[in-house]
Amino acid sequence: MPGRRRQRRTEASKIDATPPWETRLRDTPPPTTGPFDDRDAPQDGIERVDLGALRLPLLDQVELRVDIDESQQVVAATLAGPNGTMQVGVFAAPRSEGIWDEVRAEIAASVNAQRRNSAREQDGPWGVELHATLPEPGSGPQGVAVRFIGVDGPRWFLRALLAGPVATDATLAEPFEQALRGTVVVRGNEPLPVRDPVPLKLPPGVELPGGATPAG
Repeated sequence: MPGRRRQRRTEASKIDATPPWETRLRDTPPPTTGPFDDRDAPQDGIERVDLGALRLPLLDQVELRVDIDESQQVVAATLAGPNGTMQVGVFAAPRSEGIWDEVRAEIAASVNAQRRNSAREQDGPWGVELHATLPEPGSGPQGVAVRFIGVDGPRWFLRALLAGPVATDATLAEPFEQALRGTVVVRGNEPLPVRDPVPLKLPPGVELPGGATPAG
């Protein structure tokens, strides 16, 4: 939020919250048009895939993939369609302030280190976004267009990364934006270091390739 004062980060402040939860009252989240915290999720009848910390709406002609880290933990989800993809991940955030401004600056610095002056800020439906081009095998010298969207929620931060034509074409992006608006975040009560991914899980009955299941 513009004008917000920043305090020096201490070891204690790197944890987003402190138990015991039973003795603490959770603040009511402000009204939103989505993505939603689970406490203000709408009763809209939309079918969503339950990934634990994320509930994502299903889209026609769009495939849902899960992204697995080296420990076989599900850390993000990707919606893939004929005109591009949207990766969605949720991270722990402080109770008192958002982190998108800081995260966006770091992403811009990383992008510009690969392609000088590629990253540029632009206003979008959820506030300031980051647009850029990144190198990608098979994409040629122009690279692939990307669009980073950040949403600060109550004790969570949601990041969406659109890649391909959906990152630059408003019409093609509309279904993905609708999916993002309909996403529900179930943060849970576990204290986590700020910026750590909030663990996801596979839907019931779904296994990783080879029959493996995610760690944890």
